[in-house]
This record gives sequence, C-alpha cells and structure tokens, in this order.
Amino acid sequence: MMGRAFWWVAMCCGVIVAPFLGGPAVCAAAPTSRPNVLFVICDDLCCALACYGDATAKSPNIDRLAARGVRFERAYCQYPLCNPSRASLLTGRRPAHTTVRDNQKHFRDVDSTVITLPQAFKQAGWRSERIGKLYHYGVPGQIGTAGLDDPPSWDAVFNPKGRDVADEPRIFSLEPGKFGGTVSWLAADGADAEQTDGIAAARAVELLEGFAKTQTPFFLAVGFYRPHTPYVAPKPWFEKHPLTGVHLPEVPADHDAHVPSPVLASRKPQERRLVGDLGREAVQAYRASVSFVDAQAGIVLDALDRLGLCDNTIVVFTSDHGYHLGEHGLWQKRSLFEASARVPLVIAAPGGLRGAVATHSVELVDVCPTLCDLAGVPLPAGVDGRSLAPLVRADDANREHFADRPAFTEVELGKYRGVSLRSGRWRYIAWQGPEGPAGRQLYDYDTDPRELANLADDPVHSATLQSLDAELRRRTLP
Repeated sequence: MMGRAFWWVAMCCGVIVAPFLGGPAVCAAAPTSRPNVLFVICDDLCCALACYGDATAKSPNIDRLAARGVRFERAYCQYPLCNPSRASLLTGRRPAHTTVRDNQKHFRDVDSTVITLPQAFKQAGWRSERIGKLYHYGVPGQIGTAGLDDPPSWDAVFNPKGRDVADEPRIFSLEPGKFGGTVSWLAADGADAEQTDGIAAARAVELLEGFAKTQTPFFLAVGFYRPHTPYVAPKPWFEKHPLTGVHLPEVPADHDAHVPSPVLASRKPQERRLVGDLGREAVQAYRASVSFVDAQAGIVLDALDRLGLCDNTIVVFTSDHGYHLGEHGLWQKRSLFEASARVPLVIAAPGGLRGAVATHSVELVDVCPTLCDLAGVPLPAGVDGRSLAPLVRADDANREHFADRPAFTEVELGKYRGVSLRSGRWRYIAWQGPEGPAGRQLYDYDTDPRELANLADDPVHSATLQSLDAELRRRTLP
C-alpha cells in the first residue's frame, strides 16, 4: 500500500527528446545590457486562445506575442488552484516544498528565507514592481487590497480596483450573492479603462514610460484578474462572441462510470444547471472575459514596442492553471484532467526564437530558473524546476539535446489526494484515500485527446501503466 507522503512530487524528472515545430527566425537585436522582464499572468485562463488552436477564440494580442517568441504547447501547473499554483510558480518549488495546498496558507509561514523569482531580480539590482494579482488574492473580495502578497518580492506595488467591484450587485450568479468560487458573469456597462484590469494596464504603461526615461532595468509583473469568476467584461466583448457560435462539450451519458469517484469531487451541485442556453451563456461570458483581458495585455505590449523596450525585454505570458468549461461535466478548476492542469505559456526573449512551438512537457516551476538563466540572475536555492532557456535562445547548441521529461500536477479533493504524470502521449493519474489507493486513470492522447477512454484496467496497456506508475513513485518523496 502506498503511503500518504508518496503523493507529493518533489524533484525533476527524466527525459525524452521532443522536437520544435514552427519557424526558427530570430530577433534582429540581441540584448545589449541587463534584460528587463515583463511578466504577465492571467487568472484562471485555460488554453482558450487562437494561438493554441481554439477556433472560436479572439486573442490577437497574445497570439502576436506567441508569433514573436516561443509557445510551449504542453505546459502544466503544479496544483490547479490559485494560491498553491502561484506559490510554486513564484518560488520555483513544488507543493511538497512550499506545503501550500489551499488558498489560505502563505509559503513564508513554512520557510521565511525563501527567495522568490521577483525577489531574486530585486536583489540582483533590477527594479521589481507588481501590479494586480501575482500572489493569491480572493476574487472579487480582495480586489484592491494586498491579499496574500509577499512584500520582500517588490520595491513597489499597485492594487487596482475598478467598477467591476462596484457592479457586484448586478452580477448574475448560480448562487445569488456569491461570486469568487461560483460561476457568475456580467456584461458590463462602461469602458475597458474603468475595469480593474483596464486600470492595471494603464498603470503598467505609466511604469514602462518611466523605466524607458530612466533606463532602469526592471522586473515588472502585471497580474490580470480575468477571466476569473465573475466573468466580467464590457458589453462589446460579449458581442464578439455571439451565442450562436458557442457550443458546450459533449459528455457521454456513461462518463462517470469510467472514472474513480475522487475525479468528480470538484463538482458543485449548482453547476448541473449549466446546460443548454445557461451553459452557453457562461461560456460566452468566459470567452468575452478572455478577449477583454487579451486587449489589456495588448495595451501593455504596445507600450513596450512604442517605447523601444522590446529589444531588451524578456516577456512571459502565462496563467496560474487551466479551467473547465463543461468538459467531463466539470466547471472551473481543481481537476487533474488536461483542461485544468494545462496552462498557456509564451516566452519571448531578445535574440530568441520567433514563432516557435516547443512540444516538450514543461512545468510552471521551470519559469523561475528560465528567467534567471536568460537574464544572468543568480538562481535561488531550493528551486525544483529547470531552465528552459535552450528552448528559447536562437543560438543555443543544447536545444537538440534538451530532453523531455514528465510533468506533475497534484490536487486534494476532500479526503482524496491525487497526482498526475503527463509524459509524451500519456497521462497517468493515481488517487489515494484515507484507506489506501482510490483509483487510477490512464489516457492515450494520440487516440483519445478528450480523455474519455480510461485505459487503467485494460490489460493491453498494463505494461505502460506499470512503467508510468513506477516513474511516478520514483519521482516523489519517500
């Protein structure tokens, strides 16, 4: 029987070479001084972007960034919940080391000596500033506050608060009066600039203008709150996603019979109402929020170009975790399926590859060592990830030898704990309950990208399952 400690992934994993797809052209100018970093993160954004193949998405600005950098096709969070994921992302440490697995605990309560990603840049002489949500904030309740921020990470912070907060009484919610953890939305009156994320974008432009004048090397982190619930965007963004073009994923009637019971623990009773027109309205609102926040990111990226900062600024775009929009009968996050565990990740670096697609399995814990490597900043102690710089630099001779390795995502759902290993064509998930093993899942993405055929009990795949299980055990804490 597997012990409870088994389930928490702790170290880097073994490897298979994965190819690049896409154009190899490079930027004309290589960095001439310490490179700046513009770190942009959205909240609860899955890969519902045109550059990730979503035919109904309208995300021209993020797509434009992907065209001038490297898009990571298979990037995964360490924990599909805001606070644990952000703690891992910004420290480069897995949940086994941060011990953060809920939305209340702060990683410094365990280790006050941790050096975070922005703190590492700050200590190395960069100006480190935050706008909006980088560490965890309850949404919408903590918008405009410091939330669970980490003061040692920043030289200065800005907490935007827009009319979306004042408009809360007008928001439709599956549970009236509840917003943050409940599917809810609003086609808002007013302009983009009045929204919290519009205010954040404007502040980012102001800071970039100041950095350009003083030629100060900067680490600027811009944390947008959308598309996190409530899905709030001005009405014109809803009009760009008419209901006639919105479709809900099909879920087989016998779906639940083919998965272990812990898989369904993140379902909320009220989400059963999200079928038919109501479900389509929810998806419309989510997509409108994505397009709205894409526009805000575009404002910041346009300023970077206008001010001549592009040639010496590393730009990172990502999300804290993925998001369900009805797949498997699930909504929001906290599952180990692809929609919840996978995140968008784009890195555009001066002198780096343009329009490239990396098909390696990578993790959010890799972002910290990657940025430190690209910028020449000393890597903080205790980082679990590895640098992806060979996949970003145009002239890196190590790229062809850069090996693939599994990505791990874990979650707690009530009394159950689960860990997922994503490697090549396979995802293997093992669940543990208070009395021992509580089920397994095995999916072959070559034949089943929707994850509907659980092969865990298929004798044809027993050797594959045993191999993946052994790898999962080998790569976890004793």
